[in-house]
Amino acid sequence: MAAVEQALTDFFGTRHDSVAELGPVFAESVEALESFTLRGGKRTRPGFAWMGWLGAGGDPASAGAAAVLRACSALELVQACALIHDDIIDSSRTRRRFPTVHVDFEQRHQRAGWSGDSPHYGESVAILLGDLALAWADDMVHDAGLDPAALARFAPVWAGMRTEVLGGQLLDVHGEASGDESVAAALRINRYKTAAYTVERPLHLGAALAGAGPELIAAYRTYGTDIGIAFQLRDDLLGVFGDPAVTGKPSGDDLREGKRTVLVAEALQRAGETDAARTLRTAIGTDLDEEQVGELRALLIELGAVDAVEARIAALTDQGLTAIDASSATADAKTRLREMALAATRRAA
Repeated sequence: MAAVEQALTDFFGTRHDSVAELGPVFAESVEALESFTLRGGKRTRPGFAWMGWLGAGGDPASAGAAAVLRACSALELVQACALIHDDIIDSSRTRRRFPTVHVDFEQRHQRAGWSGDSPHYGESVAILLGDLALAWADDMVHDAGLDPAALARFAPVWAGMRTEVLGGQLLDVHGEASGDESVAAALRINRYKTAAYTVERPLHLGAALAGAGPELIAAYRTYGTDIGIAFQLRDDLLGVFGDPAVTGKPSGDDLREGKRTVLVAEALQRAGETDAARTLRTAIGTDLDEEQVGELRALLIELGAVDAVEARIAALTDQGLTAIDASSATADAKTRLREMALAATRRAA
């Protein structure tokens, strides 16, 4: 969405003077954050928030539409925070075919020949920039120009979303450390780490801005949960089978990082205590080469895990679409939300 890009560019522009006061080191770091935020991405979250507002009767020609768009666009700063921190947690080296933020600053440290540990420096700067993105997301909302009543409806939903995404990330970290292999645990992480702030809460935020009633909000949240989880399940498949030229990340990284995804949980559940299960448990979370990744791909297919995840994606998508079709959302919004659901759950990248 070009309008979201412009809203973010304008917001960063309002911060240039205050940033400059802290000196060139901070200014250059903020430039990196701005570049990261504006580079790539499908603006999925602002898109769902905007559609939630339109579907609840929001008028794009109204005087308050620009403020709504700015508030919706602030979701991209939450996303920037989540991605920057997630890349540190997962030890990812690339994002959208560029070095991740912590790797970028690690390399700056190395090139400058500064004292201390370069990787630690890179992670430290990236943590702070992720925190700054989250703080500025709040600033962008409060500076958007929403009327007081709309902001009052928006605020508790926004607060709930931030808690959920951080809680979901913690559940993910704990799940990997504890070795929880259950499908239920993986789905719970998907529910809070991804679905809540990718689809469900953005739609809820848009509905809150429009003053929607409880029935439409409930339908939005049902759709959002189902489509959001399906979105993550598709991402799980792409993390193993996706084309790096399209996804922007090395294929098989989820296996190397040892992510306890629904895909892996389904495979282990089907494998039981066989040699296949032992192979999976031994391999994931290690520095796999391409041949080893290929062998694990074949095993996931053979065990029926890929088919199981595809079936779950289809069922969740159908449930979400049924909920929105039966709702009081506008006819145009129903059409667009159907298109957005299919684009999110059938995407190749």
